[in-house]
Amino acid sequence: MLELGPGVAHLWYVFSDPVRDEALLAAYHRLMAPDEAAQQARFVFPEHRHEYLLTRALVRSVLSKYTRVAPEAWSFVRNAHGRPQIAGPSGVPPLRFNLSNTRGLIACLVAMDRDVGVDVEDTERAGGAVDIADRFFSPVEVRALHAQPEARRRSRFFEYWTLKESYIKARGLGLAIPLDHFSFHLDDGPEIRISFDPRLDDDRAAWQFALYRPSARHTMAAAIRRGGDPPLAIELKETVPLRDR
Repeated sequence: MLELGPGVAHLWYVFSDPVRDEALLAAYHRLMAPDEAAQQARFVFPEHRHEYLLTRALVRSVLSKYTRVAPEAWSFVRNAHGRPQIAGPSGVPPLRFNLSNTRGLIACLVAMDRDVGVDVEDTERAGGAVDIADRFFSPVEVRALHAQPEARRRSRFFEYWTLKESYIKARGLGLAIPLDHFSFHLDDGPEIRISFDPRLDDDRAAWQFALYRPSARHTMAAAIRRGGDPPLAIELKETVPLRDR
């Protein structure tokens, strides 16, 4: 079993496109609860069914690395805003996790008894970036984004977007938190800082954030509520569920 101390978080990720072994995929199917299997079957496109299957296999296999619980034995519930958490079995350590998936990449951030959020995005996806920022980001972020050289604006947009998603997911409130009520500051030094609109009751000193580029096309962000503790060490762990024991 892996140890997960209070000062460490593990960020697991899998590149989903190469995982095509039929025996491995069949093993993933056997891990899912009936409601998960039903949800997977509702996806219209094969790639979305594949991503969902690997997402469920990832979280179940990762959690089982920290305790003697079989991957198929975990059960989950969602809060009112959709954030999943462990419901059973009883007696397991107070593991907290968060999941994210996009085309080609799935991530699971795990820590012990503290709020965490993760977001991954495919930066090659179609659609406008700056237009979205103009509509939904804070004025501070919009100004900083437009100050970037044009060639950098799209990548900077995804840095903001993944960070903002990771924060609202860690809070467990989703888009109930308006995206323009908090701002990330990425040009003031190596540390990623956050500030809050007075209407959003939170303490910027209680949070830490990190950005990663696990591939040329993907951006990944992590948010951890550290409270008054020193910053956690975030360890990146690439994996293939069930193949890496």
